[in-house]
Amino acid sequence: MIDDIEYNTEREHLIIPEYGRHIQKMVAHAVSLKDKEARNNCAKSIIAVMGNLNPHLRDVPDFQHKLWDQLFIISDFKLDADSPFPKPSREELAERPDPLGYPQNHPKYRFYGNNIKRMIDVANSWEAGDKKDGLVITIANHMKKCFLNWNKDTVEDDVIFEHLYELSGGKINLRNSDEDLSDSQQLLKNKKRFAKQQSSGKKGGGKGNRGRKRY
Repeated sequence: MIDDIEYNTEREHLIIPEYGRHIQKMVAHAVSLKDKEARNNCAKSIIAVMGNLNPHLRDVPDFQHKLWDQLFIISDFKLDADSPFPKPSREELAERPDPLGYPQNHPKYRFYGNNIKRMIDVANSWEAGDKKDGLVITIANHMKKCFLNWNKDTVEDDVIFEHLYELSGGKINLRNSDEDLSDSQQLLKNKKRFAKQQSSGKKGGGKGNRGRKRY
């Protein structure tokens, strides 16, 4: 009996470990079949089993394409079966993806982030009116909150207005206005409250239904 024990180190390498060894053995069996019709039927059965591992996605066309691609990959591209989708090739699998184009922006005030500049550009493109005024105040309050993430103490509204004027290229000018932004302490308080709620949600998230009666 000891001589018959199989160790994982002695077994065949799993090409896609997420599907387990049984799926890979089924695919190897399909490859070994001599009859084309039998291989096709076996391949469809394997696809059904693979789809059952993700029942909420198994009937989605794009997911079906993915399953067939993975079937051929597990077979090491040796399976000769009729697929409803174009068969992948070993070269396509080994092909490296194109480099991801990262934004090369280097803003002067990095603590505001790149999204602030995009929001300001949108505000500049709007016509003057209540809608634009509301957006500008929202942007200014968000800038103040971002500033407080960097400086935990406080910040005067005039500083935010000056930065907003500079980032907008002089198109948004609140430097001499009577607008008052949200209080610094209130912004910090809301931030701490939100962080506390997230922390408590993570700790007790799995216990919400414990002890509740089920009918």
